Amino acid sequence: MFCVTFVFFREPVKPGEEAVPSVAAAIANMFVVLRNFRFVLFLLIFSSFFIVFWQEFISAPLFLRGYINPNAPADLLLSIDAGAVIFFQILVTYLTRKIPAFPAMTLGLVISSLSWLILAIHPSTLALAASLVVLALGEMTQSARYYEYISRLAPPGRQGLYMGFAFLPIAIGYFIAGPLGGYLLRYFGDVLHRPQQMWWVVTAIGLTGAALMVIYDKVFKPGQKSNDE
Repeated sequence: MFCVTFVFFREPVKPGEEAVPSVAAAIANMFVVLRNFRFVLFLLIFSSFFIVFWQEFISAPLFLRGYINPNAPADLLLSIDAGAVIFFQILVTYLTRKIPAFPAMTLGLVISSLSWLILAIHPSTLALAASLVVLALGEMTQSARYYEYISRLAPPGRQGLYMGFAFLPIAIGYFIAGPLGGYLLRYFGDVLHRPQQMWWVVTAIGLTGAALMVIYDKVFKPGQKSNDE
């Protein structure tokens, strides 16, 4: 699919949009986007969502089998998030349709962050299942609105370029979440012998990100275009 697309596909140009003439020009445009301080700062702040989110696949299974039930069906439990999204995404989107994109993203980050407190307060298999449902609600609240927001930030003709950068927080969150989750499990589990307290730290990271989102909104007014856009 990549080869066919690379050889034969030509991006259609709409009236008033700037066509990208070559691969070299597209790469050069990437550096233009990286010079957009306001946009890059937003991506870095929103990476906190994925630091919180990735703990579902990194820390939660190890916590479950190491400190709750070594025989627990971790794989089955991890499907709860996906199942919740499949069944409730349309409903959540409908209920949050009147919330502007940026507040919806912040709200989703808050909900997902608070989801881990269920496991912190009552560490059990059922609590993990409940945490994953709430985590999915936060994910559903912010996900579509996040990409909507990114697309609106992009100047004409560069929507695809900006949408590509929308995946950067996913990568940043993943590379931070792994070492962080391992450290928290070792420190709170093996050193302090209070493993459930690690989820307070995860929640604090997410809520800090939400607070920074609010500050970002007040300072940069993301509904307005920046000079380098």
